Amino acid sequence: MPLRFARRLGLADAVTVANAAVGFLAVVAATVDVALAARLVLLAAVADGLDGVVARHRGSTPAGPYLDSLADVASFGVAPAALVAAVVRDGRSFATDPLLVAAGVGAGGLFVAAAVARLGLYTVDEDGARETVGVPTTLAATVLAAAVIAGYTAPLLLVAATAAFALLMGSTVTYPDLHAQDALVMGVVQAAVIVTPAGHMAMSALPAWIGEGFAFALLFLSCGYLLLGPRFYWGDGIRAPPGLRR
Repeated sequence: MPLRFARRLGLADAVTVANAAVGFLAVVAATVDVALAARLVLLAAVADGLDGVVARHRGSTPAGPYLDSLADVASFGVAPAALVAAVVRDGRSFATDPLLVAAGVGAGGLFVAAAVARLGLYTVDEDGARETVGVPTTLAATVLAAAVIAGYTAPLLLVAATAAFALLMGSTVTYPDLHAQDALVMGVVQAAVIVTPAGHMAMSALPAWIGEGFAFALLFLSCGYLLLGPRFYWGDGIRAPPGLRR
Protein backbone atom coordinates (compact mmCIF):
# COMPACT_ATOMS: atom_id res chain seq x y z
CA MET A 1 0.00 0.00 0.00
CA PRO A 2 1.59 3.33 -1.04
CA LEU A 3 2.02 5.91 1.70
CA ARG A 4 -0.20 8.96 1.35
CA PHE A 5 2.63 11.46 1.72
CA ALA A 6 5.27 9.66 -0.37
CA ARG A 7 4.53 11.69 -3.50
CA ARG A 8 4.03 15.01 -1.73
CA LEU A 9 7.30 15.23 0.17
CA GLY A 10 10.72 15.89 -1.30
CA LEU A 11 14.21 14.69 -0.46
CA ALA A 12 14.79 17.61 1.91
CA ASP A 13 11.58 16.68 3.73
CA ALA A 14 12.83 13.11 4.12
CA VAL A 15 15.99 14.42 5.80
CA THR A 16 13.83 16.56 8.08
CA VAL A 17 11.68 13.59 9.06
CA ALA A 18 14.83 11.58 9.75
CA ASN A 19 15.96 14.42 12.02
CA ALA A 20 12.80 13.94 14.10
CA ALA A 21 13.46 10.18 14.34
CA VAL A 22 16.99 10.86 15.59
CA GLY A 23 15.50 13.15 18.23
CA PHE A 24 13.33 10.30 19.47
CA LEU A 25 16.35 7.99 19.58
CA ALA A 26 18.17 10.60 21.66
CA VAL A 27 15.33 10.64 24.20
CA VAL A 28 15.47 6.85 24.51
CA ALA A 29 19.28 6.84 24.69
CA ALA A 30 19.19 9.38 27.53
CA THR A 31 17.79 6.67 29.79
CA VAL A 32 20.78 4.44 29.06
CA ASP A 33 23.83 6.49 28.03
CA VAL A 34 23.82 10.30 28.27
CA ALA A 35 26.94 10.65 26.11
CA LEU A 36 25.27 8.68 23.33
CA ALA A 37 22.14 10.79 23.70
CA ALA A 38 24.21 13.98 23.43
CA ARG A 39 25.86 12.71 20.25
CA LEU A 40 22.46 11.89 18.77
CA VAL A 41 21.36 15.47 19.46
CA LEU A 42 24.42 16.63 17.53
CA LEU A 43 23.61 14.18 14.72
CA ALA A 44 20.16 15.75 14.53
CA ALA A 45 21.83 19.18 14.30
CA VAL A 46 23.90 17.96 11.35
CA ALA A 47 20.72 16.65 9.68
CA ASP A 48 19.02 19.98 10.37
CA GLY A 49 21.74 21.77 8.44
CA LEU A 50 21.76 19.16 5.70
CA ASP A 51 18.06 19.49 4.90
CA GLY A 52 18.58 23.16 4.11
CA VAL A 53 21.42 22.31 1.74
CA VAL A 54 19.30 19.65 0.03
CA ALA A 55 16.35 22.07 -0.25
CA ARG A 56 18.53 24.69 -1.95
CA HIS A 57 19.87 22.22 -4.50
CA ARG A 58 16.88 19.90 -5.03
CA GLY A 59 14.01 22.22 -4.21
CA SER A 60 11.56 22.28 -1.33
CA THR A 61 7.85 21.69 -0.80
CA PRO A 62 5.23 23.88 0.94
CA ALA A 63 5.28 21.43 3.85
CA GLY A 64 9.01 21.92 4.43
CA PRO A 65 8.92 24.80 6.95
CA TYR A 66 6.23 23.11 9.04
CA LEU A 67 8.00 19.75 9.04
CA ASP A 68 11.24 21.48 9.99
CA SER A 69 9.70 23.13 13.05
CA LEU A 70 7.98 19.90 14.11
CA ALA A 71 11.22 17.95 13.79
CA ASP A 72 13.13 20.62 15.70
CA VAL A 73 10.69 20.34 18.61
CA ALA A 74 11.63 16.67 18.94
CA SER A 75 15.37 17.00 18.36
CA PHE A 76 16.18 20.38 19.91
CA GLY A 77 13.35 20.75 22.40
CA VAL A 78 12.37 17.40 23.88
CA ALA A 79 15.69 15.58 23.38
CA PRO A 80 17.97 18.14 25.15
CA ALA A 81 15.44 18.47 27.97
CA ALA A 82 15.37 14.69 28.41
CA LEU A 83 19.18 14.65 28.31
CA VAL A 84 19.48 17.20 31.11
CA ALA A 85 16.81 15.47 33.18
CA ALA A 86 18.66 12.16 32.78
CA VAL A 87 22.00 13.68 33.83
CA VAL A 88 20.37 15.24 36.91
CA ARG A 89 18.63 11.97 37.75
CA ASP A 90 21.89 10.03 37.38
CA GLY A 91 23.76 12.46 39.65
CA ARG A 92 21.12 12.93 42.33
CA SER A 93 18.27 10.82 43.60
CA PHE A 94 14.81 12.13 44.37
CA ALA A 95 15.02 10.62 47.84
CA THR A 96 18.13 12.57 48.85
CA ASP A 97 17.78 15.74 46.77
CA PRO A 98 14.15 16.14 45.68
CA LEU A 99 14.37 19.88 45.04
CA LEU A 100 17.21 19.63 42.54
CA VAL A 101 15.66 16.68 40.73
CA ALA A 102 12.34 18.49 40.54
CA ALA A 103 14.15 21.61 39.30
CA GLY A 104 15.84 19.56 36.58
CA VAL A 105 12.52 18.18 35.37
CA GLY A 106 10.87 21.58 35.65
CA ALA A 107 13.65 23.33 33.74
CA GLY A 108 13.34 20.68 31.05
CA GLY A 109 9.61 21.28 30.80
CA LEU A 110 10.17 25.03 30.55
CA PHE A 111 12.79 24.44 27.85
CA VAL A 112 10.37 22.35 25.77
CA ALA A 113 7.59 24.93 26.14
CA ALA A 114 9.91 27.75 25.08
CA ALA A 115 11.18 25.72 22.11
CA VAL A 116 7.63 25.00 20.92
CA ALA A 117 6.63 28.66 21.21
CA ARG A 118 9.78 29.90 19.52
CA LEU A 119 9.62 27.44 16.63
CA GLY A 120 5.95 28.18 16.05
CA LEU A 121 6.60 31.91 15.86
CA TYR A 122 9.63 31.32 13.65
CA THR A 123 7.53 29.40 11.13
CA VAL A 124 4.95 32.20 11.02
CA ASP A 125 7.18 35.28 11.14
CA GLU A 126 10.76 34.47 10.18
CA ASP A 127 10.94 31.57 7.74
CA GLY A 128 13.27 32.59 4.91
CA ALA A 129 14.75 35.53 6.83
CA ARG A 130 18.50 35.83 7.35
CA GLU A 131 18.23 36.54 11.04
CA THR A 132 16.15 35.23 13.91
CA VAL A 133 14.85 36.68 17.17
CA GLY A 134 15.83 34.80 20.32
CA VAL A 135 18.44 32.11 20.78
CA PRO A 136 17.99 29.42 18.09
CA THR A 137 16.84 26.08 19.47
CA THR A 138 19.57 24.28 17.55
CA LEU A 139 22.22 26.45 19.20
CA ALA A 140 20.81 25.88 22.69
CA ALA A 141 20.68 22.12 22.11
CA THR A 142 24.23 22.08 20.72
CA VAL A 143 25.63 23.90 23.75
CA LEU A 144 23.91 21.53 26.19
CA ALA A 145 24.96 18.41 24.26
CA ALA A 146 28.57 19.60 23.84
CA ALA A 147 28.74 20.47 27.55
CA VAL A 148 27.68 16.95 28.52
CA ILE A 149 30.22 15.34 26.18
CA ALA A 150 32.96 17.70 27.42
CA GLY A 151 32.29 16.60 30.99
CA TYR A 152 30.33 19.55 32.35
CA THR A 153 27.69 17.39 33.97
CA ALA A 154 27.25 19.10 37.34
CA PRO A 155 23.46 18.91 37.84
CA LEU A 156 23.09 22.45 39.17
CA LEU A 157 25.05 23.88 36.24
CA LEU A 158 22.95 22.06 33.64
CA VAL A 159 19.67 22.97 35.33
CA ALA A 160 20.66 26.64 35.42
CA ALA A 161 21.80 26.55 31.78
CA THR A 162 18.59 24.85 30.66
CA ALA A 163 16.41 27.41 32.43
CA ALA A 164 18.52 30.26 31.05
CA PHE A 165 18.18 28.94 27.50
CA ALA A 166 14.42 28.70 27.92
CA LEU A 167 14.33 32.41 28.76
CA LEU A 168 16.80 33.34 26.01
CA MET A 169 14.75 31.55 23.36
CA GLY A 170 11.93 33.95 24.17
CA SER A 171 14.16 37.02 24.28
CA THR A 172 14.23 39.86 21.73
CA VAL A 173 17.95 39.42 21.00
CA THR A 174 18.47 39.11 17.22
CA TYR A 175 20.91 36.53 15.80
CA PRO A 176 22.12 36.60 12.20
CA ASP A 177 22.25 33.29 10.35
CA LEU A 178 25.63 31.61 10.22
CA HIS A 179 27.51 32.24 6.98
CA ALA A 180 27.81 29.16 4.80
CA GLN A 181 31.52 28.62 5.52
CA ASP A 182 31.01 28.96 9.27
CA ALA A 183 28.04 26.60 9.24
CA LEU A 184 30.23 24.10 7.39
CA VAL A 185 32.97 24.40 10.03
CA MET A 186 30.41 23.90 12.80
CA GLY A 187 29.00 20.85 11.02
CA VAL A 188 32.45 19.31 10.55
CA VAL A 189 33.27 19.75 14.25
CA GLN A 190 29.88 18.29 15.21
CA ALA A 191 30.53 15.32 12.94
CA ALA A 192 33.98 14.83 14.48
CA VAL A 193 32.45 14.72 17.96
CA ILE A 194 29.87 12.19 16.76
CA VAL A 195 32.29 9.76 15.10
CA THR A 196 35.13 9.96 17.66
CA PRO A 197 33.92 6.90 19.66
CA ALA A 198 33.98 4.83 16.45
CA GLY A 199 37.52 6.05 15.83
CA HIS A 200 38.59 4.95 19.30
CA MET A 201 37.07 1.51 18.76
CA ALA A 202 38.79 1.17 15.38
CA MET A 203 42.16 2.41 16.64
CA SER A 204 42.82 1.69 20.30
CA ALA A 205 46.00 3.77 20.16
CA LEU A 206 44.01 6.92 19.33
CA PRO A 207 44.53 9.33 22.26
CA ALA A 208 41.46 10.01 24.38
CA TRP A 209 42.13 13.74 24.33
CA ILE A 210 41.26 13.90 20.65
CA GLY A 211 37.59 13.27 21.35
CA GLU A 212 37.61 15.65 24.28
CA GLY A 213 39.33 18.26 22.14
CA PHE A 214 36.59 18.17 19.51
CA ALA A 215 33.92 18.47 22.22
CA PHE A 216 35.66 21.47 23.76
CA ALA A 217 36.11 23.02 20.31
CA LEU A 218 32.39 22.64 19.61
CA LEU A 219 31.51 24.11 22.99
CA PHE A 220 33.89 27.03 22.37
CA LEU A 221 32.49 27.76 18.89
CA SER A 222 28.84 27.51 19.91
CA CYS A 223 29.31 29.59 23.06
CA GLY A 224 31.27 32.14 21.06
CA TYR A 225 28.39 32.57 18.64
CA LEU A 226 25.89 32.56 21.51
CA LEU A 227 27.64 35.41 23.32
CA LEU A 228 29.18 37.41 20.47
CA GLY A 229 26.94 36.71 17.49
CA PRO A 230 24.24 39.31 18.22
CA ARG A 231 26.80 42.10 18.38
CA PHE A 232 29.75 41.22 16.16
CA TYR A 233 28.63 38.70 13.54
CA TRP A 234 26.64 40.96 11.21
CA GLY A 235 28.02 41.21 7.69
CA ASP A 236 27.91 39.59 4.25
CA GLY A 237 25.06 41.85 3.18
CA ILE A 238 23.06 41.25 6.36
CA ARG A 239 22.14 44.52 8.02
CA ALA A 240 22.31 44.72 11.79
CA PRO A 241 19.19 45.78 13.71
CA PRO A 242 18.86 49.57 14.12
CA GLY A 243 20.08 49.50 17.70
CA LEU A 244 23.35 47.85 16.64
CA ARG A 245 24.16 49.97 13.60
CA ARG A 246 27.01 52.37 13.94
